[in-house]
Amino acid sequence: MADKTKVMIRRHTLVTRITHWLNVLAVSLLLMTGLQIFNAHPALYWGHASTFADPWLSMSKQEIGGEARGITRVGDATFDTTGVLGWSGKPGAREARGFPAWATVPSWRDLASGRRWHFFFAWLFVINGLVYWLWGLLGGHIRRDVLPTRAELSPRHILHEIGAHARLKFPKGEAARSYNVIQKATYLAMIVAVLPVMVLSGLSMSPGFNATVPGLIDLFGGRQGARSVHFISAGLIVAFVLVHVGLVVLSGFWNNMRSMITGRYAIEVEGGKA
Repeated sequence: MADKTKVMIRRHTLVTRITHWLNVLAVSLLLMTGLQIFNAHPALYWGHASTFADPWLSMSKQEIGGEARGITRVGDATFDTTGVLGWSGKPGAREARGFPAWATVPSWRDLASGRRWHFFFAWLFVINGLVYWLWGLLGGHIRRDVLPTRAELSPRHILHEIGAHARLKFPKGEAARSYNVIQKATYLAMIVAVLPVMVLSGLSMSPGFNATVPGLIDLFGGRQGARSVHFISAGLIVAFVLVHVGLVVLSGFWNNMRSMITGRYAIEVEGGKA
Protein backbone atom coordinates (compact mmCIF):
# COMPACT_ATOMS: atom_id res chain seq x y z
CA MET A 1 0.00 0.00 0.00
CA ALA A 2 1.37 3.40 -0.98
CA ASP A 3 2.27 5.84 1.76
CA LYS A 4 -0.11 8.73 2.19
CA THR A 5 0.94 12.21 3.20
CA LYS A 6 -1.13 15.19 4.26
CA VAL A 7 -0.68 18.19 2.01
CA MET A 8 -2.29 21.63 2.00
CA ILE A 9 -4.26 22.70 -1.05
CA ARG A 10 -5.86 26.03 -1.95
CA ARG A 11 -9.60 25.41 -1.68
CA HIS A 12 -11.31 28.80 -1.23
CA THR A 13 -10.28 32.13 -2.76
CA LEU A 14 -10.23 35.38 -0.82
CA VAL A 15 -13.47 36.61 -2.44
CA THR A 16 -15.26 33.36 -1.57
CA ARG A 17 -14.11 33.60 2.04
CA ILE A 18 -15.05 37.26 2.48
CA THR A 19 -18.50 36.87 0.92
CA HIS A 20 -19.09 33.70 2.97
CA TRP A 21 -18.45 35.41 6.31
CA LEU A 22 -20.41 38.51 5.30
CA ASN A 23 -23.30 36.17 4.47
CA VAL A 24 -23.00 34.54 7.90
CA LEU A 25 -23.29 37.98 9.52
CA ALA A 26 -26.09 39.21 7.24
CA VAL A 27 -28.22 36.04 7.38
CA SER A 28 -27.89 35.79 11.17
CA LEU A 29 -29.05 39.37 11.70
CA LEU A 30 -31.73 39.10 9.01
CA LEU A 31 -33.17 36.04 10.73
CA MET A 32 -33.18 37.54 14.23
CA THR A 33 -34.55 40.91 13.13
CA GLY A 34 -37.08 39.12 10.94
CA LEU A 35 -38.35 37.23 13.98
CA GLN A 36 -38.68 40.56 15.79
CA ILE A 37 -40.87 41.82 12.91
CA PHE A 38 -42.85 38.57 12.83
CA ASN A 39 -43.56 38.90 16.56
CA ALA A 40 -45.54 42.08 15.91
CA HIS A 41 -48.21 39.80 14.44
CA PRO A 42 -47.22 36.11 14.90
CA ALA A 43 -49.54 34.64 12.28
CA LEU A 44 -49.36 33.97 8.54
CA TYR A 45 -52.00 33.96 5.80
CA TRP A 46 -52.34 33.54 2.04
CA GLY A 47 -53.74 36.09 -0.38
CA HIS A 48 -53.92 39.87 -0.28
CA ALA A 49 -55.59 40.35 3.13
CA SER A 50 -55.25 38.86 6.60
CA THR A 51 -58.00 36.38 7.43
CA PHE A 52 -57.56 36.68 11.17
CA ALA A 53 -59.89 33.77 11.97
CA ASP A 54 -58.04 31.33 9.73
CA PRO A 55 -54.23 31.69 9.62
CA TRP A 56 -52.26 28.76 8.23
CA LEU A 57 -49.64 29.35 10.92
CA SER A 58 -50.00 31.09 14.27
CA MET A 59 -48.29 31.32 17.65
CA SER A 60 -50.31 32.53 20.60
CA LYS A 61 -50.95 32.38 24.32
CA GLN A 62 -54.13 30.48 25.20
CA GLU A 63 -55.86 29.61 28.45
CA ILE A 64 -56.30 25.85 28.66
CA GLY A 65 -57.80 24.39 31.84
CA GLY A 66 -57.19 27.65 33.64
CA GLU A 67 -53.48 27.59 32.74
CA ALA A 68 -51.65 29.78 30.24
CA ARG A 69 -50.10 27.76 27.42
CA GLY A 70 -48.17 28.60 24.27
CA ILE A 71 -49.96 27.08 21.29
CA THR A 72 -48.50 26.88 17.79
CA ARG A 73 -50.85 26.02 14.97
CA VAL A 74 -49.75 24.81 11.53
CA GLY A 75 -52.73 24.13 9.30
CA ASP A 76 -55.11 21.89 11.25
CA ALA A 77 -52.38 20.65 13.60
CA THR A 78 -51.74 22.27 16.98
CA PHE A 79 -48.70 21.92 19.22
CA ASP A 80 -48.08 22.91 22.83
CA THR A 81 -44.91 25.01 22.62
CA THR A 82 -45.08 26.62 26.05
CA GLY A 83 -41.79 28.21 27.08
CA VAL A 84 -40.53 28.54 23.51
CA LEU A 85 -43.21 29.74 21.08
CA GLY A 86 -46.36 31.73 21.82
CA TRP A 87 -45.83 31.90 25.59
CA SER A 88 -42.09 32.00 26.11
CA GLY A 89 -39.56 32.53 28.84
CA LYS A 90 -38.79 30.96 32.18
CA PRO A 91 -41.68 29.94 34.47
CA GLY A 92 -42.88 32.97 36.40
CA ALA A 93 -41.45 35.39 33.85
CA ARG A 94 -43.16 34.32 30.64
CA GLU A 95 -44.70 36.67 28.10
CA ALA A 96 -46.97 36.35 25.10
CA ARG A 97 -44.76 36.56 22.01
CA GLY A 98 -44.24 34.42 18.92
CA PHE A 99 -40.51 33.72 19.17
CA PRO A 100 -38.57 34.00 22.46
CA ALA A 101 -36.46 37.04 23.37
CA TRP A 102 -33.15 35.23 22.87
CA ALA A 103 -34.01 34.60 19.20
CA THR A 104 -34.80 38.21 18.24
CA VAL A 105 -32.87 41.45 17.66
CA PRO A 106 -33.46 43.52 19.65
CA SER A 107 -34.42 41.05 22.39
CA TRP A 108 -37.11 43.40 23.72
CA ARG A 109 -40.19 44.41 21.72
CA ASP A 110 -39.11 47.13 19.28
CA LEU A 111 -40.64 46.78 15.82
CA ALA A 112 -39.14 50.03 14.49
CA SER A 113 -35.57 49.05 15.41
CA GLY A 114 -36.13 45.55 14.11
CA ARG A 115 -37.25 46.91 10.74
CA ARG A 116 -34.33 49.34 10.47
CA TRP A 117 -31.78 46.61 11.23
CA HIS A 118 -33.56 44.20 8.89
CA PHE A 119 -33.44 46.60 5.94
CA PHE A 120 -29.77 47.44 6.56
CA PHE A 121 -28.67 43.81 6.57
CA ALA A 122 -30.97 43.02 3.64
CA TRP A 123 -29.02 45.50 1.50
CA LEU A 124 -25.71 44.08 2.77
CA PHE A 125 -26.95 40.60 1.85
CA VAL A 126 -28.05 41.64 -1.65
CA ILE A 127 -24.86 43.59 -2.46
CA ASN A 128 -22.68 40.80 -1.10
CA GLY A 129 -24.61 38.28 -3.18
CA LEU A 130 -24.17 40.34 -6.34
CA VAL A 131 -20.42 40.55 -5.71
CA TYR A 132 -20.26 36.76 -5.29
CA TRP A 133 -22.29 36.15 -8.46
CA LEU A 134 -20.31 38.59 -10.62
CA TRP A 135 -16.97 37.30 -9.40
CA GLY A 136 -18.12 33.68 -9.69
CA LEU A 137 -19.35 34.12 -13.25
CA LEU A 138 -16.44 36.21 -14.51
CA GLY A 139 -13.77 34.22 -12.69
CA GLY A 140 -15.19 30.80 -13.52
CA HIS A 141 -15.79 29.79 -9.90
CA ILE A 142 -19.46 28.93 -10.45
CA ARG A 143 -18.82 26.97 -13.66
CA ARG A 144 -15.76 25.22 -12.23
CA ASP A 145 -16.79 24.56 -8.62
CA VAL A 146 -20.59 24.80 -8.37
CA LEU A 147 -22.11 23.51 -11.63
CA PRO A 148 -22.27 19.68 -11.69
CA THR A 149 -20.55 17.88 -14.58
CA ARG A 150 -22.46 15.55 -16.91
CA ALA A 151 -20.82 12.52 -15.25
CA GLU A 152 -21.89 13.73 -11.81
CA LEU A 153 -25.51 14.02 -12.97
CA SER A 154 -25.78 10.33 -13.87
CA PRO A 155 -28.41 8.54 -11.71
CA ARG A 156 -25.84 5.96 -10.61
CA HIS A 157 -23.42 8.61 -9.37
CA ILE A 158 -26.15 10.58 -7.59
CA LEU A 159 -27.44 7.45 -5.82
CA HIS A 160 -23.87 6.59 -4.80
CA GLU A 161 -23.37 10.05 -3.30
CA ILE A 162 -26.72 9.95 -1.47
CA GLY A 163 -25.76 6.58 0.02
CA ALA A 164 -22.35 7.86 1.07
CA HIS A 165 -23.90 10.91 2.75
CA ALA A 166 -26.47 8.74 4.53
CA ARG A 167 -23.63 6.64 5.96
CA LEU A 168 -21.67 9.83 6.80
CA LYS A 169 -18.83 8.78 4.52
CA PHE A 170 -17.12 11.94 3.36
CA PRO A 171 -14.71 12.39 0.40
CA LYS A 172 -11.04 11.75 1.08
CA GLY A 173 -7.85 12.46 -0.83
CA GLU A 174 -8.27 13.73 -4.40
CA ALA A 175 -12.09 13.58 -4.13
CA ALA A 176 -11.95 16.18 -1.35
CA ARG A 177 -10.47 18.80 -3.67
CA SER A 178 -13.91 19.82 -4.94
CA TYR A 179 -17.57 19.77 -3.94
CA ASN A 180 -19.53 16.57 -4.58
CA VAL A 181 -22.75 16.55 -6.60
CA ILE A 182 -24.98 16.72 -3.50
CA GLN A 183 -23.18 19.84 -2.29
CA LYS A 184 -23.30 21.41 -5.74
CA ALA A 185 -27.02 20.72 -6.18
CA THR A 186 -27.79 22.10 -2.72
CA TYR A 187 -25.74 25.26 -3.21
CA LEU A 188 -27.30 25.83 -6.64
CA ALA A 189 -30.81 25.40 -5.23
CA MET A 190 -30.04 28.00 -2.59
CA ILE A 191 -28.38 30.62 -4.80
CA VAL A 192 -30.64 30.36 -7.86
CA ALA A 193 -34.00 29.58 -6.20
CA VAL A 194 -34.41 30.03 -2.44
CA LEU A 195 -32.36 33.20 -1.95
CA PRO A 196 -33.79 35.09 -4.96
CA VAL A 197 -37.34 34.12 -3.91
CA MET A 198 -36.60 35.37 -0.41
CA VAL A 199 -35.31 38.70 -1.74
CA LEU A 200 -38.22 39.18 -4.16
CA SER A 201 -40.87 38.27 -1.58
CA GLY A 202 -39.26 40.73 0.83
CA LEU A 203 -39.33 43.49 -1.78
CA SER A 204 -43.00 42.66 -2.44
CA MET A 205 -43.86 43.72 1.09
CA SER A 206 -42.36 47.19 0.58
CA PRO A 207 -45.02 49.81 -0.31
CA GLY A 208 -42.37 51.92 -2.04
CA PHE A 209 -41.23 49.01 -4.22
CA ASN A 210 -44.87 48.07 -4.93
CA ALA A 211 -45.35 51.52 -6.44
CA THR A 212 -42.29 51.03 -8.66
CA VAL A 213 -42.98 47.41 -9.70
CA PRO A 214 -46.71 46.89 -8.99
CA GLY A 215 -46.92 43.48 -10.66
CA LEU A 216 -44.32 41.80 -8.46
CA ILE A 217 -46.63 41.26 -5.50
CA ASP A 218 -49.07 39.37 -7.73
CA LEU A 219 -46.44 36.67 -8.27
CA PHE A 220 -46.94 35.72 -4.62
CA GLY A 221 -50.72 36.04 -4.61
CA GLY A 222 -50.74 39.25 -2.57
CA ARG A 223 -48.99 40.86 0.36
CA GLN A 224 -49.89 38.11 2.84
CA GLY A 225 -48.80 35.48 0.34
CA ALA A 226 -45.46 37.25 -0.02
CA ARG A 227 -45.10 37.35 3.77
CA SER A 228 -45.75 33.60 3.97
CA VAL A 229 -43.31 32.81 1.16
CA HIS A 230 -40.70 35.01 2.84
CA PHE A 231 -41.15 33.11 6.11
CA ILE A 232 -40.95 29.71 4.38
CA SER A 233 -37.82 30.76 2.49
CA ALA A 234 -36.22 31.82 5.76
CA GLY A 235 -37.10 28.42 7.22
CA LEU A 236 -35.42 26.67 4.29
CA ILE A 237 -32.30 28.77 4.82
CA VAL A 238 -32.26 27.84 8.52
CA ALA A 239 -32.59 24.15 7.60
CA PHE A 240 -29.74 24.50 5.10
CA VAL A 241 -27.51 26.21 7.66
CA LEU A 242 -28.20 23.55 10.31
CA VAL A 243 -27.36 20.71 7.92
CA HIS A 244 -24.34 22.62 6.60
CA VAL A 245 -22.93 23.25 10.08
CA GLY A 246 -23.59 19.64 11.08
CA LEU A 247 -21.68 18.32 8.07
CA VAL A 248 -18.84 20.80 8.67
CA VAL A 249 -18.46 19.39 12.19
CA LEU A 250 -18.75 15.73 11.18
CA SER A 251 -16.39 15.96 8.19
CA GLY A 252 -13.60 17.73 10.08
CA PHE A 253 -14.40 20.96 11.87
CA TRP A 254 -10.93 22.48 12.14
CA ASN A 255 -9.92 21.55 8.60
CA ASN A 256 -13.11 23.07 7.18
CA MET A 257 -12.82 26.20 9.32
CA ARG A 258 -9.18 26.69 8.32
CA SER A 259 -10.15 26.44 4.64
CA MET A 260 -12.82 29.12 5.03
CA ILE A 261 -10.49 31.43 7.00
CA THR A 262 -7.12 30.93 5.30
CA GLY A 263 -8.20 29.19 2.08
CA ARG A 264 -5.94 26.20 2.85
CA TYR A 265 -7.39 22.69 3.19
CA ALA A 266 -5.56 19.50 4.20
CA ILE A 267 -5.98 16.32 2.15
CA GLU A 268 -4.17 12.99 2.06
CA VAL A 269 -2.37 12.09 -1.18
CA GLU A 270 -0.22 9.16 -2.17
CA GLY A 271 3.48 9.86 -2.17
CA GLY A 272 3.01 13.43 -0.90
CA LYS A 273 2.18 14.90 -4.31
CA ALA A 274 -0.26 17.84 -4.24
